[in-house]
Amino acid sequence: MTTTPPGDLLDIDAAAKRLAVTERFMRRLVAERRIPYFKVGKFVRFDPDDLDIWLDERRVDVPKL
Repeated sequence: MTTTPPGDLLDIDAAAKRLAVTERFMRRLVAERRIPYFKVGKFVRFDPDDLDIWLDERRVDVPKL
C-alpha cells in the first residue's frame, strides 16, 4: 500500500515527462495495463514511487565481459 498524499499524484503529462516518453506512449501503457495507475473519476493518475519501482523492475543489466 502506498502512502503518497493525493496532491503528489502525477497526471499523464507529468508522468510522461518523468519517464522521458510521450503522452501517447503513456496512454498506450495504461490502455494495455502495463503500468500502475489510479483512476480518479475519469482521470488517470500515477504515484511517483510506483513509477520508480516500475522503472527499476524493467532495468536491463549489461553482462560484464
